[in-house]
Amino acid sequence: MDLLKYKQNPKTQFLAMEYERLLKEEVDVLELQKQEGMKELAEKDLENIKLQKEALEKQMNEILKEEEKEEEFPNEIVLEVRAGVGGEEAALFAEELGNMYRKYADTRGWTVRILDESESPLGGYKEASFEIRGRGVYEDLRFETGVHRIQRVPATEKSGRVHTSTASVAILPIRKNTRVEISPADLEVTFSRAGGKGGQNVNKVETAVRLTHKPTGIVISCRAERSQNANREKATAILEAKLGEMKREEDAKKYSSERKEQVGTADRSEKIRTYNILQDRITDHRIGKSWHNIDVIFKGQMGDIIDAFKQVQNAK
Repeated sequence: MDLLKYKQNPKTQFLAMEYERLLKEEVDVLELQKQEGMKELAEKDLENIKLQKEALEKQMNEILKEEEKEEEFPNEIVLEVRAGVGGEEAALFAEELGNMYRKYADTRGWTVRILDESESPLGGYKEASFEIRGRGVYEDLRFETGVHRIQRVPATEKSGRVHTSTASVAILPIRKNTRVEISPADLEVTFSRAGGKGGQNVNKVETAVRLTHKPTGIVISCRAERSQNANREKATAILEAKLGEMKREEDAKKYSSERKEQVGTADRSEKIRTYNILQDRITDHRIGKSWHNIDVIFKGQMGDIIDAFKQVQNAK
């Protein structure tokens, strides 16, 4: 067995050293076995060493397997919602979506932090981003990326005409072992005071960070942490995640046959779901499935939607 990969991993390093100790002990016992009258005792020791080695190898492999799964389905994401077509109604819808995911996170026992939010004049989100952590978070929410559409009669509409508004959702997995190289020369960094909901300042120093990636025009704002450095690190991690997802989207578009087999492509321009309030029906256009009780789903009870995608994936 090649111990090097286990010794290089901090999570298995101690176990690998213990395995190495057993190998040396095994050599000593094999020498002892050659001595007269020691064969039976040595055989018992060798059997015991063998069992310990097998247990250690199994434990190390399980740790690496779990780590591989966490790299594919990390337990930390950034969820972004952004108002689309529809003016103030779109902003209200964006906020409803953000609240729906936050409430779903509560049902799963995940932690949610607001990284940044920009409100529209009449309420709702122009855009907002949340950090969500917890086991299974990316595995559950990875198919939420795309354009969500709502059809309803706005409260301000006197003629009773149905309006269609949109909001986009992006799910960005934060992968620990996949880093995108970003040149400092490609970044423009500005600082400001971190403001709370409603516009009040939550501190009197410039801790909020705004990163602009010049080559792509991507802008990341973060004000969740208490210091400039912490907010800058968080914003950089989000930028890395965005650049990584951009590359993944580009790769998916290159291989059209692979793209057709996917339920979702993480393409935020893809119209994925319609919320029809008058008919109390949510329809996902990718899997051709509908659900009712929109009010309940908006309160975070979206387990049936998540499970439907898991079933489709398992079937494939």
